[in-house]
Amino acid sequence: MESLRKKYFLFFLLFFFSASLFLSAQAGRGRGRISGTVLDEQGNPVPAVKITVIFLENENITRDNIADSDGKWKIGGLGTGNWRVRVEAEGYMPFSKVIYVRQLERNPPIDITLQKIEENAIGLSGFELFDKGNALFKEEKYEESIAAYKEFQEKNPEIFQVHFGLGNVYKAMKDYEQALKEFQLVMDKGDIENEKDKKVMAKALAAMGEIYLIQEDVDKAQEYFKQSLQYYPDDEVTAYNVGEIYFSHQQMDMAIEYFSMATKIKPDWSDAYLKLGYVYLNKAENDKALELFEKFLQLEPDTERSAQVRNVVNFLKK
Repeated sequence: MESLRKKYFLFFLLFFFSASLFLSAQAGRGRGRISGTVLDEQGNPVPAVKITVIFLENENITRDNIADSDGKWKIGGLGTGNWRVRVEAEGYMPFSKVIYVRQLERNPPIDITLQKIEENAIGLSGFELFDKGNALFKEEKYEESIAAYKEFQEKNPEIFQVHFGLGNVYKAMKDYEQALKEFQLVMDKGDIENEKDKKVMAKALAAMGEIYLIQEDVDKAQEYFKQSLQYYPDDEVTAYNVGEIYFSHQQMDMAIEYFSMATKIKPDWSDAYLKLGYVYLNKAENDKALELFEKFLQLEPDTERSAQVRNVVNFLKK
């Protein structure tokens, strides 16, 4: 009888967390919050940068905020689901990344590293054109942005990163076929032996994965997210997001692989341990779930959700 009672309790617990994902929507509105820091490649804060997030289920739903003098930012009022984080800053390559936002859990911090465009490598006129393309993209003047990027491309054909900017514009326009072509050009022209190139290439692969996710081709999305991690294996957020995809599709062993990867990249990140605990709970491996929940509580001992997890831990110990 006791084991049966525990079984039903755990079933209810898993149903509760599954149902919380369903509340996602409310058309993108909710209690979810995200935050992070915008840095340059030397680790210095980039202040006064606008961060925009776009709900992938309805791209008319957006939120934004401005980074403070320390490069720190936060955005609230988000519903559960996939959101694109987008940043454009003068003199830097545009940044775009898909994250999974949860309302009932704390979302991982998003540390955004912007890659500077070298003026002396491009020439001042070209540099201004690239910035113009970025600015027009930010203003959602997509056709004009494409024109500026292409003019830049004519003057600076050796700067392959422009294809990443073009890919982001076409993606925003929902011209996914052309966006994929541009991101593929990033892959074709980048130098895999160059660390800076590899980071841009990893972002292009992640963007391709995002497109397939929007198109509900989960297998393709996973393939490109996995390749992105192979190019840039130190990105714990991408690893976590791939784990989320597998978890939401009930592929528990693969979810374990990627949530575990996130813990190895960032061992003090409580979120990854928490989600691993839920995965093992879903697999009815309660001892392993208990171990991970306790690790989570060591890292995050005094929050609203740690109180909830402590109740689960106490029940599993009975």
